[in-house]
Amino acid sequence: MNSGAPSAPEPQRGGAVIRQLRSTPLLTKGFRPFFLLAAGFAVSILPVWILAYAGAIDLNGYLDATYGHAHEMLFGFATAVIAGFLLTAVGNWTGRETATGLPLIGLCMLWLLGRVGLIAPRVFPHWLTAISDLAFLPALGVAIGRPIVASNNRRNLVMLGVLVALWTANLVMHLDALGVLPGGRARGATVGLDIVLFLILVIAGRTIPMFTRNATGVLSIRALPALDALTLTSMALLTVCDAALARRDVVAVVAGLTSLLAVCRSLSWGARHALKVPLLWILHVAYLWIPGGLVLRTVSLFSPAVPPSVAIHALTVGAIGGITLGMMSRVALGHTGRALRASRAAIASFVLVTLAAIVRVLVPLIDISHYRASVFIAGSLWTAAFGVHLAVYVPILVSRRADLKPG
Repeated sequence: MNSGAPSAPEPQRGGAVIRQLRSTPLLTKGFRPFFLLAAGFAVSILPVWILAYAGAIDLNGYLDATYGHAHEMLFGFATAVIAGFLLTAVGNWTGRETATGLPLIGLCMLWLLGRVGLIAPRVFPHWLTAISDLAFLPALGVAIGRPIVASNNRRNLVMLGVLVALWTANLVMHLDALGVLPGGRARGATVGLDIVLFLILVIAGRTIPMFTRNATGVLSIRALPALDALTLTSMALLTVCDAALARRDVVAVVAGLTSLLAVCRSLSWGARHALKVPLLWILHVAYLWIPGGLVLRTVSLFSPAVPPSVAIHALTVGAIGGITLGMMSRVALGHTGRALRASRAAIASFVLVTLAAIVRVLVPLIDISHYRASVFIAGSLWTAAFGVHLAVYVPILVSRRADLKPG
């Protein structure tokens, strides 16, 4: 008669399944699924937004079409890239794994669940849409926070602070959508963009001069810690000003100061030496959209000749779009042991995203009557850029080529 005691093979089979999941190429490192999700989302969501802008479909639902677009580019696309980068980078910084196998699947499913609720708002009641979307960043924080704390890696505690701030901005947008905090969607979108830019400024200061020096052999290329600290402090202050709805003149001064500091810190990064290396020049060019966009934002506060959306898209299409393409390409190649050399198709994606930013920013500044056309053209170029990126990097992201180990 069966005593009811569990047989030994059962946990062995369960352990085998877990080991199999951990060894599945797409689940061995965070950058693999999340870069794939981010690029796929970028390719699919922009055509939907363009159709909504043209009046062909109605995206008004949980959020209106404009803020739904802003939310999904920040808390959908950009957050997926951030997740892929941090899950991989924290492993290197701490010498400990973050999330692989089942935990990584769980993170991906949480991210996808949030997208379903926002893009198809009739699927869930509004309160469940908010919960499903807001669950992702805390889960990501746990995944990267455990190795950071366990290794006493104090330098990177700032990453946890960034995730908390980003989650708070997202919460504010949801509270507006739920009728709890009217006006919150505008504030949440602005602050959310500020926080993503702050993170880019942190990562850019750590990586761009190092990558450029290593690739070119020019030893004079270096970061300047004092200017780095001033730039980040100024960007943090701008974020606080936007969160507190500070006076327009105060915001203009802080944005202008941040722009100046961002340019000054980059003067020693060797941009002129990077022009012949596509994996470098895309990062330098994309970075320059940050001070450029902040200048445009300053001017837009006082001059109707510069629509606020022009400044926003210099920072999003130009800076975020270019940086994400450049970093995703570099991480995908470097962490699978491949040569850090961009293919012709990858270079084409860099050119396309840069052209998208130029069209979206310069055309309205030159002739506002072509604003609508600039939206369609820039959106098409953006979609093409990430479509080409997908074609190049999907085989790499799903390949069995071994990932570099942490540490």
